[in-house]
Amino acid sequence: MFLIKSRIILGVIVLLTLCFSASADTMFPRALFVSVLQDPQVLSSEAEMDQLIDFSKRARIKILFVQIYRSNQAWFPSKVADPSPYERCFKSLGQDPVALLITKAHAQGIEVHAWLNLLSLSANKDANFIKKYGNEVLTRNSHRKRTFEDYKIDNQYFLEPGDPRVREDLAKIVKEIVGTYNDLDGIQFDYIRYPDVKPQYGYTEINMERFKKGTGIKRIDEKDLRWKDWKRDQVTDLLRLLVKTARAAHPGIHVSATGCMPYSRAYHEAFQDWSSWLDRGLVEFVTMMNYSDDPAEFAKLNEGMRTRVTDFKKVKIAVGAYKFLKAPELFLEEFRSCEQTGNTCAVFHYGSLLDNHLLADIVAAP
Repeated sequence: MFLIKSRIILGVIVLLTLCFSASADTMFPRALFVSVLQDPQVLSSEAEMDQLIDFSKRARIKILFVQIYRSNQAWFPSKVADPSPYERCFKSLGQDPVALLITKAHAQGIEVHAWLNLLSLSANKDANFIKKYGNEVLTRNSHRKRTFEDYKIDNQYFLEPGDPRVREDLAKIVKEIVGTYNDLDGIQFDYIRYPDVKPQYGYTEINMERFKKGTGIKRIDEKDLRWKDWKRDQVTDLLRLLVKTARAAHPGIHVSATGCMPYSRAYHEAFQDWSSWLDRGLVEFVTMMNYSDDPAEFAKLNEGMRTRVTDFKKVKIAVGAYKFLKAPELFLEEFRSCEQTGNTCAVFHYGSLLDNHLLADIVAAP
């Protein structure tokens, strides 16, 4: 029964892919996220790099968003973040993994953008940020914290964007990356937001003191629009600093950020005003994480994005392949819907394509 069902799904995918290919009269731009969470890691093996580049060439991938900073760990030489992942990859390869991947990608006309998870430490309670500053740099709600675990939000520790120490060290990390890789094409800032799970954060001593001093308001009310605007400004100000840092070290580098979907969630819960980032030219483009597993909702969210920005072409749309490991026919529907917008479609992520070859076949279809 399983074999019959698999063959039916494969037949549907082949038919739909052929129909899509036959009707497509343009070559769509494409991007691909490459995560350090997949096994084996691309950055730990030259053979894996070659496989990635070969696939990207066949699939007409023009941009690789390569994760090189996550949970305060570095896959590049760093004195600020924990460099142990970089050291392991260097030992395995005998050379800098990011530099090698950039060389291989450029040989095939493919761009490499460093993908950084900034304000999330994941579940890494041994992060350098925590060792250096303790829990004071972790954003928090107003509830009493009895244990360190109480600071977790959605199973992650989140840094406070309004803390000057957080900003300073993240800027140093960006400077390290851009200064190390002069031929890096771009840098994408991910997790540049407040947590949007029960969005009542920002209650660190430093952040509250800065708010009171800056506004003259003595008592913080969660419903006060001035408090909400303050938190939104902290996220934008952090992004502005990181963009300035990157461009000062490498004036020609492409700078982008990721955005939450839908816009109401981003603006009111994550305090992330990505539409203004685009309209004011703070970043060149925003990659929208549209991870709905319902193709109809996926298309509706994309249309909603179109109304929020002056130039929709500055939006790249991330399609969550990881959501469709058992439903490749739905991934095909969303991938097709994404490409019909005419915008760059960014597949999230490469490891999911390796986990189910049918997903990879959809992306690489001629």
